[in-house]
Amino acid sequence: MPKKAYHVAGLDLGSYMTRALICRPGEEGKLEVAGFGEAESRGWRKGVIVNLDAAILPLKKAVEQAEAEAHVPIEAAYVGVGGAHIKGVSSRGGLSLGKPNQDTREVTREDVAGVIQTAQAVEFPPDRERLYVEQQEYLVDSQGGCRNPVGMVGARLEVNLHIITASKQAHQNVVTAVNRVGVEVRDTVYEPLASGLACLGSDDRELGVALVDIGAGSTDLIVYSQGSVRYAAAVPVGGDHFTNDVAVGLRTPIPEAEKMKRAWGERDTTKPGFTAIEVPSVGERPMRSVSYAMLTEILEPRAEELMELVRTELERSGYEKQLGAGVVLVGGGAKLGGLAAIAETTLGMPVRVASPRGLGKMGDKLPDTSYTTLVGLIAYGNRLELLRGQDDTSTSWTGRLWRALGGGGD
Repeated sequence: MPKKAYHVAGLDLGSYMTRALICRPGEEGKLEVAGFGEAESRGWRKGVIVNLDAAILPLKKAVEQAEAEAHVPIEAAYVGVGGAHIKGVSSRGGLSLGKPNQDTREVTREDVAGVIQTAQAVEFPPDRERLYVEQQEYLVDSQGGCRNPVGMVGARLEVNLHIITASKQAHQNVVTAVNRVGVEVRDTVYEPLASGLACLGSDDRELGVALVDIGAGSTDLIVYSQGSVRYAAAVPVGGDHFTNDVAVGLRTPIPEAEKMKRAWGERDTTKPGFTAIEVPSVGERPMRSVSYAMLTEILEPRAEELMELVRTELERSGYEKQLGAGVVLVGGGAKLGGLAAIAETTLGMPVRVASPRGLGKMGDKLPDTSYTTLVGLIAYGNRLELLRGQDDTSTSWTGRLWRALGGGGD
């Protein structure tokens, strides 16, 4: 029995809901849910905080709910970051291994750290900062496909990186909000990266897969191929845009439009009946009935637009023909009925909606695609906690991340 109980906490702050999760080791060391809390978000717009004080209140409520259920405080947590401000860029760096009177030599850990530092020497605008760095592969004398070059012999070492960046302001506002509820940010994590840990297997990442995380304010995506992150991007369309379309098209308040969108998405299209839904009007006008066919006319064009934007990003990545495992949809927006079918038609490849897995005592609520990022934050945090103090291929934090994520299993 350890002197201090081991817990991992994750915080998923979003435009629609703010969530907290605490996990601890259960039987056979598998993490299990100890406490969960959520509250409707405030102070967010299009995936970024626009009112810090308003955003803190639901975060405090979610944290307190999780703490009360787990009977432990959240002292530090892994925090998800996403939104339309996220951008990814690829980079390559290299260094010579040869010395005077010596053409080749063995690659050392210091060489790996040095070549990573060289490849990261990319100038970004003052308002941008690095969020995550993925070592895709190393090359020794132009021979690629190597994941750990230490001990190999050659004259030149190179590395291909993918660097995910975020808006400094948007990122810092998330960190500040978490700090103000008395929680230390152990690390910030790109949300699709976390989601992938909760629902993708190593075969998916090797074959090639695009994970599309549809949030309320924006849609984030990440592309894997040959086991590594190859591309990351975001598009400024999310679930809120569907809701706004319904509100404007049917002249109904936003909360009612959200209910109708969800009812449309959850309907069973195989069963007849329930072809109409009652719609409250703005002001004193009476309620009226609207057919599901009318909702379809409003929502399907927006779904097609979103998938066209995703297709553009996949084409920009250069990997759209290399996604052997297809496309995986996650997030609350992925629950919109018929979206997967529209995505398959638009993208021309297999599409599935995934749910999180890997934790014990998840109950009936957490195995839902809406909680994929939250569960993934726990998986991410647990792997890094277990790696603390261990030796690695690199003395930098990026080497530890690569070992945890790039070479991970299911």
